[in-house]
Amino acid sequence: MMVKKTILGLFLIGSIFSVNAQSYLGYLTDNYSGIHGVISNPANIVDSRFKSEINLIGTSIFISNDYYKAALNDLTSSDFDFDIHGTKSPTENNNILGNVDILGPSFMFNINPNTAIAIFSRGRVFYNISEINGNTIDNFIDELDENLDFNVNEGNFYVNANAWAEIGFTLSKNLINNDQNFLKGGISLKYLQGLGNAYSTGNNVIIDYDADGTDLGGGQTTGSISSQGEVAYGFSNNLEDDIEDFEVVKGATGFGVDLGVIYEWRPDYEKYHYADKDGNSVPYKNKNKYKLKLGLSITDIGSINYKESTETVYNITNTVNEDDFDDQDSFNDILENLYTEVTSASATKSILPTALHLNADWSLNSKFYINLNTDLALTSNKENTNKIANITSLTPRFESKWFSFYSPLSLIQNAGFKWGAGLRFGPLYLGSGSIVSALLNQEMASADAYAGLKIPIYQPRFKDKDEDGVMDKMDECPKIPGPVENNGCPWPDTDGDTVLDKDDQCPEEAGEVENNGCPWEDTDGDSILDKDDVCPQEVGPIENNGCPWKDSDNDGVLDKDDECPKEIGTVANKGCPEVEAIVTETIQKTLNEYAKTILFNSGNATIKIESTEALLDILKILKEFPNAKFTVEGHTDSIGTVVNNQKLSESRAASVKNFLIEKGIDSSRLSSVGYGESKPIATNMYKAGRSQNRRVEINLMK
Repeated sequence: MMVKKTILGLFLIGSIFSVNAQSYLGYLTDNYSGIHGVISNPANIVDSRFKSEINLIGTSIFISNDYYKAALNDLTSSDFDFDIHGTKSPTENNNILGNVDILGPSFMFNINPNTAIAIFSRGRVFYNISEINGNTIDNFIDELDENLDFNVNEGNFYVNANAWAEIGFTLSKNLINNDQNFLKGGISLKYLQGLGNAYSTGNNVIIDYDADGTDLGGGQTTGSISSQGEVAYGFSNNLEDDIEDFEVVKGATGFGVDLGVIYEWRPDYEKYHYADKDGNSVPYKNKNKYKLKLGLSITDIGSINYKESTETVYNITNTVNEDDFDDQDSFNDILENLYTEVTSASATKSILPTALHLNADWSLNSKFYINLNTDLALTSNKENTNKIANITSLTPRFESKWFSFYSPLSLIQNAGFKWGAGLRFGPLYLGSGSIVSALLNQEMASADAYAGLKIPIYQPRFKDKDEDGVMDKMDECPKIPGPVENNGCPWPDTDGDTVLDKDDQCPEEAGEVENNGCPWEDTDGDSILDKDDVCPQEVGPIENNGCPWKDSDNDGVLDKDDECPKEIGTVANKGCPEVEAIVTETIQKTLNEYAKTILFNSGNATIKIESTEALLDILKILKEFPNAKFTVEGHTDSIGTVVNNQKLSESRAASVKNFLIEKGIDSSRLSSVGYGESKPIATNMYKAGRSQNRRVEINLMK
């Protein structure tokens, strides 16, 4: 019967040609997808692994619906029965969404490290059936076979099909390159040529079928079809005649835009740079550098205007007999001959399937990745509007220059969970977003496949065998790691004193690390090395750090025995004037026990806050001897230069002196002096000894 053929044919055509919203499922996650990258995000092609790439041909097709599903084994069986082997899921809102995507001859090229362009050709077919009452299909398939009455409240529905070709130009640029943070953006401008467009919408449609409701006379009856509501039907003028006479629509043109940005987090960016012949740091072009990549894009912004197309609105409130319905040759004839035309005008523009794409790609290492992608429709069910199916995919993949393998696990609107696999082998790419599910013989409402050929021209690979960041062709020691400054060779140590020649002031003579590779000298010949001799130009005893003894106050008591070397005193009082209170050795020892705990911020003379308590204890002792004078001494270890250590010791001693003066000690009672590294109390060869040498002492002036 014509009724059954019309409805069932419409459904089966939709099932065969409905294709999921995302083309090349899984392949687009590959950093080596090349020109295909502009399909989901035009920012993809800049800083890519290709210097250039030419796509010869690629096709992606996906079967999908939410009304009927069956297992692959049943579908390929010679005794397949639509009603027996499959599972129907009729609802009041069944949908079919999809597209066919053919990427024709296309070309991409990285002009420089910051700019890439692409020119692509593409053919696309979109098919949308939305808000169809699944009971309508069931009734026309089952009840008509059994001549049973039925009534369906179809309500509103939307059906449209659109085919077009597009020529596109993509510009992609690096926007920010700040070491760890990398941002690139892209835009695709597309000229669209419409190839054909047809659509239909229904408003409050109700269908009532009476199996023997029309009396033909002589005891013969046929079914009657009562309906009500409105149906709009529009089509481009090239679909007015038979499909065999198909011609490209004249004047059916439009423009489309794709926009996208990609952010890359590159925490180990230093590893992906080499030194050129001038010592400049240059990034490797042939390697992925990110740990995490995030993409955001909006595609297919635009429409196609079929200027000579027609839309006619019909009132289908009528009752017709089944024989008259079957005698019509097309859906258009049914509407024109059996129902009432309400209005006729130019058809509406065909709206492109605008979509939002969100993508996150995590690099486990240089070969293995995990990708999370979501495609969301930004168009809704409206007249002559194309719409994608929403999809979320998690895709683990192995990726290398000549071979990639990926296995997407997807949740697809109207089709459920699918598990697929795909690969790229040099110029060949092929795969399916549902092949694994099919092989597991799961009942499926969708199935897809894609394949294609391209000519890849990869970014050059610079060899660095020793991985020292210097390319082999510029590395004087290509098998031994070495710094860029020495042309890739390790620094020599001619005298074997562990101080590299570049830092050794005496490269031919073994010396000490602390003396920049030179042996220590004893200039004044007093058996005390200059590094330990406070007076390297004067002979002096070891007990006085190489300096001769002095009598600074000329009181007849040498400074070494004079407890008050800057005050005239008596021999009986060890060079000090008589005082009411005597600072004993115990008091002196206590002072320096506190002084040892004074801490400074690293490399400067700022006293740490935790030293305040010790300083207050020192202050208390000094106030107990108001006539005694003290010297604050600063000492360092031997790390660093002698000049810097001397300045640091003087500054730290002055900081302690100033603190005590600010807290009430008369400035005339205090002096400060820095000895740098000249008065070690332990060896500087080991960490513990150096820690003892970094100290402050507070000593009574004698």
